[in-house]
Amino acid sequence: MKKILNVGDNDVSKQYIPYIAILIGVLSVSTAAVLVKLAGDVPSAVTANYRLLFASLLLLPYVWFKKRDELKRLAGREWVLTIIAGISLAIHFIVWFESFQYTSVASSVVIVTLQPIFAFLGTYFFFHEKFSAGTIISMLIAIFGSIIIAWGDFQIANEALYGDFLAFLGAIFITIYFLLGQGVRTKISVMSYTFIAYGIGAIVIIFYNLLMDYSLVGYQPNQWIIFIALAIVPTILGLNLLNWSLKWVSTSVISMGILFEPIGASILAFFILDEWITWSQWLGGMIVIFGLLLFIASTRRTRRMKITIDHS
Repeated sequence: MKKILNVGDNDVSKQYIPYIAILIGVLSVSTAAVLVKLAGDVPSAVTANYRLLFASLLLLPYVWFKKRDELKRLAGREWVLTIIAGISLAIHFIVWFESFQYTSVASSVVIVTLQPIFAFLGTYFFFHEKFSAGTIISMLIAIFGSIIIAWGDFQIANEALYGDFLAFLGAIFITIYFLLGQGVRTKISVMSYTFIAYGIGAIVIIFYNLLMDYSLVGYQPNQWIIFIALAIVPTILGLNLLNWSLKWVSTSVISMGILFEPIGASILAFFILDEWITWSQWLGGMIVIFGLLLFIASTRRTRRMKITIDHS
């Protein structure tokens, strides 16, 4: 009797493991923005370069020994889509990381979190997904919240509004990355797909840095530690935990969990970077998150595409 009870207790406790993984995953991806700012005077594109480069190198042994056959099965069209997806990911990181030079962590992360709306718009045009009244209302609420943030930042400085615009571009390009990868990820695992996309993205940003005459060497030891931390904590640990959780919980749960990334990032920015949150960021951020929660609730039954969280 005692043995049966213990087994039942273990089964119950295992049910919480995916949610613990989601919590750790969200906390991990929340560190990305703060780590980028801690890199100091390093050009944003260089920071983005090493994040993708080190992440792809860390994935290389696993993909090489475990997933080589998947890569061999990819057709030419799928390679083209993955390459374009990697280019989109590179642009996303360049403009998003650059946004931190002009606006706050809170504003940038909240605005880039609008990505699910762009993803749904993409599925509407490419996959003929239907709009419901609740979807339209929730999108308008989220967009209204972002307008409040942008207006408040504009009152502070024109350059803050420019940073918000860069974050907005970041949300668009990460959406393109997801849409292009949708078909490819039915053929190969997440690990293989991200390995290719990260590698392509790193190569693209290397050429961008050479074009802009940004040095890829000569940085301080603490800055190299930040590059490695970006590859490990928000990229490998955070994203893999969230993707692993998809086996046990619905995409809606993951999407709702990731909406708390702006909160985690803002708290970290307050304590580590001494960034205070303005009233417009508080109000606009809460409205955006509320709108996105409604959006996810209204679309979870009809969406065909899994909205993942590789932006962080």
